[in-house]
Amino acid sequence: MATFLEHSYSLVHQDNAADVPSMSDLRTQLEKGTDESKVETMKRILTIMLNGDSMPQLLMHIIRFVMPSKHKVLKKLLYFYYEICPKLDASGKLKQEMILVCNGIRNDLQHPNEYIRGNTLRFLCKLRESELVEPLLTPARSCLEHRHAYVRKNAVFAVASIFQHMEHMIPDAPELLATFLGTETDATCKRNAFAALISISHDKALAYLSSVFDGIPNADGLLQLAELEFIRRDAVANSQNKARYLRLIFDLLEAGDSTVVYEAASSLTALTSNPVAVRAAASKFIELSIKEADNNVKLIVLDRVDQLRQKNEGVLDDLTMEILRVLSSPDLDVRRKALELAMEMVSSKNVEEVVLLLKKELSKTVDQEYEKNNEYRQLLIHSIHQCAIKFSEVAASVVGLLMDFIADFNATSAVDVITFVKEVVEKFPQLRPSIVERLVSTLTEVRAGKVYRGALWIVGEYSTEASDIRGAWKKIEASLGEIPILDSEQRLLDGVADENEPPKEPEQVNGHSKAAPTGSRRVLADGTYATESALTSQSATAAKLEAVKAAQKPPLRQLILDGDYYLASVLSSTLTKLVMRHSEISSNAALTNRLRAQAMLIMISIIRVGQSQFVKTPIDEDSVDRIMSCVRSLAEFAQNKELEKVVLADTRKAFRDMVQVEEKKRAVKAATEKAKTAVQVDDLFSIRQLAKKNAGDGTDEIELDLEKATGGDSTVEDLSSKLSRVVQLTGFSDPVYAEAYVKVHQFDIVLDVLLVNQTTETLQNLSVEFATLGDLKVVERPTTQNLGPHDFLNVQSTIKVSSTDTGVIFGNVLYDGASSTENNVVILNDVHVDIMDYIQPAVCSETQFRTMWTEFEWENKVNINSKAKSLRDFLTQLMACTNMSCLTPEASLKGDCQFLSANLYARSVFGEDALANLSIEKEGEDGPVTGFVRIRSRSQGLALSLGSLKGLGKVGEVA
Repeated sequence: MATFLEHSYSLVHQDNAADVPSMSDLRTQLEKGTDESKVETMKRILTIMLNGDSMPQLLMHIIRFVMPSKHKVLKKLLYFYYEICPKLDASGKLKQEMILVCNGIRNDLQHPNEYIRGNTLRFLCKLRESELVEPLLTPARSCLEHRHAYVRKNAVFAVASIFQHMEHMIPDAPELLATFLGTETDATCKRNAFAALISISHDKALAYLSSVFDGIPNADGLLQLAELEFIRRDAVANSQNKARYLRLIFDLLEAGDSTVVYEAASSLTALTSNPVAVRAAASKFIELSIKEADNNVKLIVLDRVDQLRQKNEGVLDDLTMEILRVLSSPDLDVRRKALELAMEMVSSKNVEEVVLLLKKELSKTVDQEYEKNNEYRQLLIHSIHQCAIKFSEVAASVVGLLMDFIADFNATSAVDVITFVKEVVEKFPQLRPSIVERLVSTLTEVRAGKVYRGALWIVGEYSTEASDIRGAWKKIEASLGEIPILDSEQRLLDGVADENEPPKEPEQVNGHSKAAPTGSRRVLADGTYATESALTSQSATAAKLEAVKAAQKPPLRQLILDGDYYLASVLSSTLTKLVMRHSEISSNAALTNRLRAQAMLIMISIIRVGQSQFVKTPIDEDSVDRIMSCVRSLAEFAQNKELEKVVLADTRKAFRDMVQVEEKKRAVKAATEKAKTAVQVDDLFSIRQLAKKNAGDGTDEIELDLEKATGGDSTVEDLSSKLSRVVQLTGFSDPVYAEAYVKVHQFDIVLDVLLVNQTTETLQNLSVEFATLGDLKVVERPTTQNLGPHDFLNVQSTIKVSSTDTGVIFGNVLYDGASSTENNVVILNDVHVDIMDYIQPAVCSETQFRTMWTEFEWENKVNINSKAKSLRDFLTQLMACTNMSCLTPEASLKGDCQFLSANLYARSVFGEDALANLSIEKEGEDGPVTGFVRIRSRSQGLALSLGSLKGLGKVGEVA
């Protein structure tokens, strides 16, 4: 049925008014068409009926010309028609034509073809008119004994459905199904019969389960699933059976069917929170995540393990290594989920094993080529970073490993490593000598400028011994090459030019110049002669010059010649720190002076080469200013001790403060998570059997708690919150007044529409139709209804949301007019989707932010002109209206300044990243706040949607 409805809806959108056939055309096609053409005609009729027109005039034609057919597809469409066609007349009595329909259904229930019988029995499950059902009882019961399993498995559901809605017609249905279960041999029929018995008689189902209890572990998988569902229900009603059920569920954990294992593990955790049971269930979930090939299944079962970990803190820590076995999956999302889960479960007991396994995986990313290899490597580095920060005992081995691979990693991964090393070297002073030594040894191998900058900063800050300083100096010299840079490079080029010097001027003989040869003769390999001209020689010289420039140079020298002057300024700062610290700790003044002179020579050499014609990119003014300030500092620090304190102490203190801020953030986050599950020692506890309902509203607080614990939605919105989500769809003077309460779930929108008939007449076949713009899709449409005078009606429509984009929902209300061919339409107001329901504040590292900022190609620039009191007030308003979190540290935003710059970040529920950079300034105390916000995302829709928010318009003017 679902497949047909989807097909029908697609036909609705394809059709236009010209394609809708007339009533006479449909009658003619039903009378004279073949079975194949009647199939298409019936599809067209059903589509029109689903669109709101009941077409009662066709009922007799369909009975005459479609019902006698033996065509299977046509027969199936006929029962779809029976399901939705009006069966009662205006007075509420059964139409006379339905007698013929009932006779046809009876014949189909006795048809020799098992497909037709089964299809008819499925229709019988949806029949609610007792006058139609009564003549069909006898043939329906007889189908329980049919030779074919397809008929029997549909017959049990038909019997149960009739008992549920019309119990007086078949009062012996529970006994009938219980007897059927005792004699049935087909697994599918037994499963359907037991599921039907559960729905109509709990006692009979319990009696049957008890009779076959010992054989359940060896039963068919489908039947085991139905029995597990019943066990979960019965364990709540009959708690004395729980121990017996738990033993059975433990046995079912070893079943061969993965679905049964999943349901058994879920049932086990639903019935008990015993640590043994929780570990057993989690082990099976992990086993499924390793064994199953579907990535969605892997993610689902890992989510279940995460839920168990949160509810049972510390119980699953022994399974950390088992979870890391999931890293064998090739999918990056699965690996990310497994790593996140493992990092939450790692403890001092297993951290060494975890780090050892992560080391092996990291080595594989260097030796082997995975899908999304770089992203996986970054995940591993981040995980190792977390382990080292939490557990100092593994920090030394971890840092050593990462620094061994630093030259093999790409730039992004190597920058992550350097960031990690900077934090470790500050937090663990005992590791500083070994880290600095290993880092110095890699200076000649690093080729990325960002990595080199981080390495030089660490060397400059933490080389505290004279031997360390001398060792670092030697490596830096080796990585720079011959100094001065410009002169050495120029000499090399001059040497190449001398080798290919052009011919001299012709000498004078008796006042006349002696003709000089324009070329030289050379013998080729095959014995022939060739002439080498001056032009050929000049070309060779140019080629050699280019070859000399492109020749392999020491890494630091090459980066500076390529125009990385930011690295050159960091190098100058490092050399300044090394000289000043050597002056503090060493009594060898001569050596200090030599180092100082050499450092100043290197700095001036860098400026000279940057200002020469030798390089393609000239040095910028900021880099010149910084390098020259280092030169002045070296010249004056002996007389100015305050300058030495600023260079050596204040920069270290600033970094230490930043690390402490990050630690505080982690501690606050951990404390917040712990507080969610914390219980005070003096908290009251309730005994459910002795609790009373509240006298005020009759609600049971314990029931609400239980609903929360079992995953139910017990959140209750207050009246003001609901009213804020009510949208008026029509005017008060329209024949039909409509308003919608818009309720947003995670991935869909539910429109609860109130319809009020403001006329004195009954509105026939009233329906509400919705359509959408954007990444929205209507998945559930309201059914057609009759609405009495001044009566009201509530209908619902569900709309699926597939991405964070600006979406619009529009539609109309249709109802029949005075004549059958007249339709009345009331146009509804548009409903705009608020994307803020799908945007959530998030946090990422500075490296991740910069990487995404570089990768994302869609940008929306919004100009700001606000009357906010201060820059901080504007930032607060912006964060509130965009649901974005501020990544810029609080320390960087403190103080009074006329300029503010901050980075903001958020994620949507669909996994989309949204980045923003705010740059604003304020002119005077009463002046406006001006500037702009740059919003970037991977998709155009998210960037445009965030930039066009109404809230953003309140705090600024959108350009």
